[in-house]
Amino acid sequence: MDEKPFVVAICGSLGQRSTTRMALSYALKGASAEGAETELIDLRKWDIPLFDPDDRDRGDAGELKRTAERADAIIMGTPVYHGMISSALKNAFDYLGKDQFSGTTVGLLATAGGGSYAHTLEHMRTGIRTVHGWTIPHEVGIRNASSVFEDGEITDADIEKRIRILGEKAVNYSNIRANTTRRGRTE
Repeated sequence: MDEKPFVVAICGSLGQRSTTRMALSYALKGASAEGAETELIDLRKWDIPLFDPDDRDRGDAGELKRTAERADAIIMGTPVYHGMISSALKNAFDYLGKDQFSGTTVGLLATAGGGSYAHTLEHMRTGIRTVHGWTIPHEVGIRNASSVFEDGEITDADIEKRIRILGEKAVNYSNIRANTTRRGRTE
Protein backbone atom coordinates (compact mmCIF):
# COMPACT_ATOMS: atom_id res chain seq x y z
CA MET A 1 0.00 0.00 0.00
CA ASP A 2 1.23 3.45 -0.86
CA GLU A 3 -0.77 5.18 1.87
CA LYS A 4 -0.98 4.27 5.50
CA PRO A 5 -4.14 2.27 6.12
CA PHE A 6 -6.71 4.10 8.22
CA VAL A 7 -8.18 2.01 11.06
CA VAL A 8 -11.14 3.32 13.03
CA ALA A 9 -12.39 1.83 16.30
CA ILE A 10 -15.98 2.54 17.36
CA CYS A 11 -16.53 2.27 21.12
CA GLY A 12 -20.08 1.29 22.00
CA SER A 13 -19.65 1.89 25.72
CA LEU A 14 -20.76 5.09 27.40
CA GLY A 15 -19.20 4.16 30.76
CA GLN A 16 -16.59 6.49 32.20
CA ARG A 17 -14.17 3.66 33.10
CA SER A 18 -15.08 1.50 30.13
CA THR A 19 -13.22 -1.77 29.68
CA THR A 20 -14.37 -1.71 26.05
CA ARG A 21 -12.68 1.65 25.47
CA MET A 22 -9.50 0.46 27.20
CA ALA A 23 -9.44 -2.73 25.12
CA LEU A 24 -9.99 -0.80 21.89
CA SER A 25 -7.04 1.46 22.75
CA TYR A 26 -4.84 -1.67 22.83
CA ALA A 27 -6.27 -2.82 19.48
CA LEU A 28 -5.43 0.58 17.99
CA LYS A 29 -1.88 0.31 19.41
CA GLY A 30 -1.58 -2.99 17.53
CA ALA A 31 -2.84 -1.32 14.34
CA SER A 32 -0.47 1.61 14.81
CA ALA A 33 2.47 -0.77 15.30
CA GLU A 34 1.62 -2.21 11.87
CA GLY A 35 1.88 1.25 10.33
CA ALA A 36 -1.75 2.40 10.38
CA GLU A 37 -3.19 5.79 11.07
CA THR A 38 -5.84 5.26 13.78
CA GLU A 39 -8.83 7.00 15.30
CA LEU A 40 -11.08 6.09 18.22
CA ILE A 41 -14.71 7.07 17.87
CA ASP A 42 -15.77 7.35 21.51
CA LEU A 43 -19.56 7.54 21.33
CA ARG A 44 -19.61 9.23 24.77
CA LYS A 45 -18.13 12.31 23.10
CA TRP A 46 -20.22 12.29 19.91
CA ASP A 47 -23.72 13.69 19.47
CA ILE A 48 -25.49 10.69 17.94
CA PRO A 49 -29.24 11.17 18.60
CA LEU A 50 -31.63 8.24 18.44
CA PHE A 51 -31.81 7.09 14.86
CA ASP A 52 -34.56 8.70 12.80
CA PRO A 53 -34.92 7.21 9.31
CA ASP A 54 -36.39 10.52 8.12
CA ASP A 55 -33.31 12.51 9.20
CA ARG A 56 -30.14 10.45 8.74
CA ASP A 57 -27.70 13.31 9.35
CA ARG A 58 -28.74 14.44 12.82
CA GLY A 59 -26.08 15.59 15.25
CA ASP A 60 -22.66 14.13 14.43
CA ALA A 61 -24.11 11.33 12.28
CA GLY A 62 -22.78 12.88 9.06
CA GLU A 63 -19.25 13.03 10.49
CA LEU A 64 -19.59 9.45 11.75
CA LYS A 65 -20.51 8.29 8.25
CA ARG A 66 -17.69 10.26 6.61
CA THR A 67 -15.12 8.88 9.06
CA ALA A 68 -16.33 5.29 8.55
CA GLU A 69 -16.29 5.73 4.75
CA ARG A 70 -12.63 6.80 4.89
CA ALA A 71 -11.66 3.77 6.97
CA ASP A 72 -9.76 0.88 5.45
CA ALA A 73 -10.75 -1.19 8.48
CA ILE A 74 -13.17 -0.67 11.36
CA ILE A 75 -12.98 -2.30 14.77
CA MET A 76 -16.31 -2.36 16.58
CA GLY A 77 -16.25 -2.76 20.35
CA THR A 78 -19.17 -3.21 22.70
CA PRO A 79 -19.94 -4.21 26.25
CA VAL A 80 -22.26 -7.19 26.51
CA TYR A 81 -25.76 -6.21 27.59
CA HIS A 82 -28.24 -9.09 27.86
CA GLY A 83 -26.32 -11.07 25.24
CA MET A 84 -26.43 -8.24 22.70
CA ILE A 85 -24.53 -5.13 21.68
CA SER A 86 -25.03 -1.88 23.56
CA SER A 87 -27.81 0.46 22.52
CA ALA A 88 -25.20 3.17 21.86
CA LEU A 89 -23.39 0.99 19.30
CA LYS A 90 -26.64 -0.23 17.73
CA ASN A 91 -27.84 3.36 17.38
CA ALA A 92 -24.57 4.46 15.73
CA PHE A 93 -24.66 1.38 13.48
CA ASP A 94 -28.19 2.33 12.37
CA TYR A 95 -26.77 5.53 10.86
CA LEU A 96 -24.17 3.51 8.94
CA GLY A 97 -24.75 1.08 6.10
CA LYS A 98 -23.40 -0.43 2.90
CA ASP A 99 -21.74 2.85 1.89
CA GLN A 100 -19.51 2.57 4.96
CA PHE A 101 -19.10 -1.21 5.28
CA SER A 102 -19.38 -2.85 1.86
CA GLY A 103 -16.08 -4.62 1.22
CA THR A 104 -14.57 -3.20 4.42
CA THR A 105 -12.59 -5.27 6.89
CA VAL A 106 -14.23 -5.25 10.34
CA GLY A 107 -12.79 -6.46 13.62
CA LEU A 108 -15.07 -7.38 16.52
CA LEU A 109 -14.49 -7.01 20.25
CA ALA A 110 -16.89 -7.65 23.15
CA THR A 111 -16.32 -7.16 26.86
CA ALA A 112 -18.50 -9.09 29.28
CA GLY A 113 -19.05 -8.39 32.95
CA GLY A 114 -19.61 -12.11 33.39
CA GLY A 115 -18.63 -15.04 31.27
CA SER A 116 -20.69 -14.94 28.10
CA TYR A 117 -19.95 -12.93 24.96
CA ALA A 118 -20.52 -15.43 22.11
CA HIS A 119 -24.05 -14.26 21.28
CA THR A 120 -22.89 -10.66 21.21
CA LEU A 121 -20.11 -11.39 18.71
CA GLU A 122 -22.60 -13.37 16.63
CA HIS A 123 -25.03 -10.43 16.74
CA MET A 124 -22.26 -8.12 15.50
CA ARG A 125 -21.19 -10.54 12.71
CA THR A 126 -24.79 -10.76 11.49
CA GLY A 127 -25.09 -6.98 11.30
CA ILE A 128 -21.80 -6.60 9.43
CA ARG A 129 -22.70 -9.33 6.93
CA THR A 130 -26.01 -7.56 6.28
CA VAL A 131 -24.17 -4.44 5.12
CA HIS A 132 -21.64 -6.52 3.13
CA GLY A 133 -18.67 -6.02 5.44
CA TRP A 134 -15.97 -8.65 5.92
CA THR A 135 -15.36 -9.70 9.53
CA ILE A 136 -11.91 -10.78 10.58
CA PRO A 137 -12.01 -14.39 11.81
CA HIS A 138 -9.87 -13.39 14.82
CA GLU A 139 -12.39 -11.88 17.26
CA VAL A 140 -11.85 -10.89 20.86
CA GLY A 141 -14.26 -11.63 23.69
CA ILE A 142 -13.22 -10.81 27.23
CA ARG A 143 -14.91 -12.54 30.18
CA ASN A 144 -15.05 -10.79 33.55
CA ALA A 145 -13.53 -7.75 31.85
CA SER A 146 -13.33 -5.58 34.97
CA SER A 147 -10.87 -8.09 36.47
CA VAL A 148 -8.59 -7.86 33.41
CA PHE A 149 -7.83 -4.13 33.78
CA GLU A 150 -6.15 -2.27 36.61
CA ASP A 151 -5.62 1.50 36.43
CA GLY A 152 -6.34 1.41 32.68
CA GLU A 153 -3.74 -1.30 31.98
CA ILE A 154 -4.35 -4.91 30.99
CA THR A 155 -3.16 -7.36 33.63
CA ASP A 156 -3.56 -10.51 31.52
CA ALA A 157 -0.76 -10.91 28.94
CA ASP A 158 -2.71 -13.45 26.85
CA ILE A 159 -5.71 -11.14 26.49
CA GLU A 160 -3.43 -8.20 25.71
CA LYS A 161 -1.80 -10.25 22.95
CA ARG A 162 -5.19 -11.25 21.48
CA ILE A 163 -6.37 -7.62 21.46
CA ARG A 164 -3.18 -6.33 19.80
CA ILE A 165 -3.42 -9.11 17.20
CA LEU A 166 -6.93 -7.89 16.38
CA GLY A 167 -5.49 -4.45 15.60
CA GLU A 168 -2.65 -5.97 13.58
CA LYS A 169 -5.05 -8.12 11.57
CA ALA A 170 -7.24 -5.09 10.89
CA VAL A 171 -4.23 -3.59 9.12
CA ASN A 172 -3.08 -6.83 7.47
CA TYR A 173 -6.53 -7.47 5.99
CA SER A 174 -7.43 -3.84 5.30
CA ASN A 175 -6.64 -4.35 1.63
CA ILE A 176 -9.42 -6.90 1.14
CA ARG A 177 -11.65 -5.18 -1.36
CA ALA A 178 -13.64 -7.43 -3.65
CA ASN A 179 -13.58 -5.41 -6.88
CA THR A 180 -14.36 -2.14 -5.12
CA THR A 181 -12.72 1.24 -5.15
CA ARG A 182 -11.92 2.88 -1.82
CA ARG A 183 -9.88 5.98 -1.09
CA GLY A 184 -9.06 6.35 -4.78
CA ARG A 185 -7.51 2.89 -5.21
CA THR A 186 -8.83 -0.04 -7.17
CA GLU A 187 -8.18 -3.33 -5.45
